[in-house]
Amino acid sequence: MKTIKHILITAIGVLVLGCGGVAPIISTPVEDIDTSPLKESELTETQKQNWQHLDLVNDTIPGMAVDKAYNDIIKGKKGVKVIVAVIDSGIDIDHEDLDGVIWTNKKEKPNNGIDDDKNGYVDDMHGWNFLGEGYNEQLEYVRLLASGNADDPRYAEAEKAQQDEYQKYSGYKTQYEQILQQVKGAHETLKKHFGKEDYTKEEVNAIKSEDQSLTQAVNIARYMYSNNLGSLPEAIEELSSAMIDINDRLNYNLNKDFKGRKTGDNINDLSDVGYGNGNVKPVKKSEAHGTHVAGIIAAERNNGKGGNGVANNVEIMSLRAVPNGDEYDKDIALAIRYAVDNGAKVINGSFGKDFSPHSQWVRDAIAYADQKDVVIIHAAGNDSKDLDSNYNFPNDQVNNGPEVSNSFITVGSLAPKYGTDMVSGFSNYGKINVDVFAPGSEVYSTTPENEYKFKGGTSMAAPAVAGIAALIRSQFPSLSSAEVKQAIVESGLHLTTKVVVGGEANDVRPFAELSKYGTIANAYNALIKASQLANNQ
Repeated sequence: MKTIKHILITAIGVLVLGCGGVAPIISTPVEDIDTSPLKESELTETQKQNWQHLDLVNDTIPGMAVDKAYNDIIKGKKGVKVIVAVIDSGIDIDHEDLDGVIWTNKKEKPNNGIDDDKNGYVDDMHGWNFLGEGYNEQLEYVRLLASGNADDPRYAEAEKAQQDEYQKYSGYKTQYEQILQQVKGAHETLKKHFGKEDYTKEEVNAIKSEDQSLTQAVNIARYMYSNNLGSLPEAIEELSSAMIDINDRLNYNLNKDFKGRKTGDNINDLSDVGYGNGNVKPVKKSEAHGTHVAGIIAAERNNGKGGNGVANNVEIMSLRAVPNGDEYDKDIALAIRYAVDNGAKVINGSFGKDFSPHSQWVRDAIAYADQKDVVIIHAAGNDSKDLDSNYNFPNDQVNNGPEVSNSFITVGSLAPKYGTDMVSGFSNYGKINVDVFAPGSEVYSTTPENEYKFKGGTSMAAPAVAGIAALIRSQFPSLSSAEVKQAIVESGLHLTTKVVVGGEANDVRPFAELSKYGTIANAYNALIKASQLANNQ
């Protein structure tokens, strides 16, 4: 799930997209939360890289109290090993911060071309790649248009969505190209002025000149600094990356004539299985989403590299099923069933879409996971919309009706600032369809080829909660999947804070109205609640 930032660059005048210790352990009380002071100072670099693990009471940052949970509750107790399936893009299983936590199918012999464990998947050593060599894909509603099925009840809606999005992204392309050229020009001007490329923010701010081009370059640089876009070379890199995303949107995602499927199967036949292959790695370095998600859950803790994952005794099962575009319902349904049948106890799904022609296949798989005692954590989506009145798939219910699963958790996203701006502007919400919120904006985690980057989205919030679910399943293996969900959603921090919704400054509502439980996930409290549930068995 990608987010695009909308920032008004006034200096240029165009739009940018942009389990019990010796002493008793007590849950964080609500009254302490609602009187917490606002954090006025900027986060340090260390806090930025770890904010999702910090504690709201002690740090005035809306993290999940993960560090506190390890220090006060888990301490040296590793618990039992838990397999977490990540249904996503490919995962760099050789990453220095993930290579020690990757699941290996011990029933399968590598590279012999034989389905040794007879599970229907040949040489599935670390999971399965349902996309084969595919990468780019259309959006689901573009596939509907490409089918030419005008009798479909959502055809007209799909047609309008495609036209609107194509026009919007064509506009973004023009704007970004202009901005990128201006930022490049500003960098060249400043580089010439200083006689070097690595000039500092302080040096730029100290410039006093009547030269118009130099003054304009300074204004552009200052605006980039004010929007946390870093140095001009860093801004150029980010803008260039955004240009790639925009062109992908126009050339592939929204292109009715593009055909991305490379697996040779019938996408409308759920019984046509065995397609794809056992290579779960990304097909290119930019395919970084799954690696980032995996790191949030399980990056090796305290090894001096990158950041720490939430869970400390897990194995990541990689299921490559999410392309650069919309996922296929068939791939998701089969990926869920693969995860369940091969030992996963937690499944993370950081993906979603507005159209779903075979949504029942996925709901049936969700129900199957619930029956087999598996927790599914799903990202709420990045469209700034109310899911109670808008489509978002997959889900565990139809039209706000009865849920097919007691262990499906939908997660909205938080930003690293307690108070009015606490909810990420891009995050979806919903009193019925979103369960909890968790850190999702600007989260630091693993990316391919031993790198680490900040990424934002409900895609980052879901694995944070998946990590808590894995911690609970590790420390309290007797709890059912429904009880794991109960421990998470009922122990979250209830807030009465009023927050900006959907990034619209005029839309301010009580935080409690944005989700079913009105809480932010909290690992510390969740482990305490899990302990209570385990003791009551």
